[in-house]
Amino acid sequence: MRVNVLGITIDSYSMQEAVAEIRKAIEGQLRMRVVTANPEMIYESGKNSRLRELINSADLVTPDGIGVVWAAARLGTPVQERVTGIDLVQSLFPVADQQKWRIFFLGGKPGVALQAARQVALKYPGIVWEESHGYFNEEEEVCLLEKISTFQPDILLVGLGAPRQEYWNAEHPELARVSIGVGGSFDALAGIVDRAPRRIQELKLEWLYRLWKEPWRWKRQTVLPRFVIKVLWQKIIT
Repeated sequence: MRVNVLGITIDSYSMQEAVAEIRKAIEGQLRMRVVTANPEMIYESGKNSRLRELINSADLVTPDGIGVVWAAARLGTPVQERVTGIDLVQSLFPVADQQKWRIFFLGGKPGVALQAARQVALKYPGIVWEESHGYFNEEEEVCLLEKISTFQPDILLVGLGAPRQEYWNAEHPELARVSIGVGGSFDALAGIVDRAPRRIQELKLEWLYRLWKEPWRWKRQTVLPRFVIKVLWQKIIT
């Protein structure tokens, strides 16, 4: 079941169900494009019809953040829980380890994807992996595409930042069974950026912790009140 938040249709799967859907696609040798939709992306899609169509055409769209969960509930169509990019990939790793899945880590500054992949492999040695940074030009992209195609990943994790990663995944659907836009997840997986303590995550205040740790993000956070206003307005007119 999908619910509508400001014109974006969000899947109401729990984390466990989202993982099960991805596993089903890989085992069934099906193509799946996954978008983890946060409030910033949803708000931007209201001004960008191409982005809106791209998100809504994805095979799986998860509620990335407590803001999206709040919006869905406010509009009378609740989702079960937030399914963020970092939490989704971390939930996939144990299954990937057991099934010996092939995962390609693409994105971040030079060395970040490599460090992230190595950290993951220490805990999940059954995963077969390859990596590349996300700072490539058009000429280098040709070699990158060949590298990914040769590797034949079950999962392609793309951390190029939203919405660039969403456009890139949509343009290259043939590269992997499942492609997922994961934003800055590699920084967390590599240990470069610390996630909020578990208690803060449980209180749904991880966004505030990130703002405290990375105050330069404040301009991006100004989208949140505008997102809230649009949700409240949608509630009024529907």
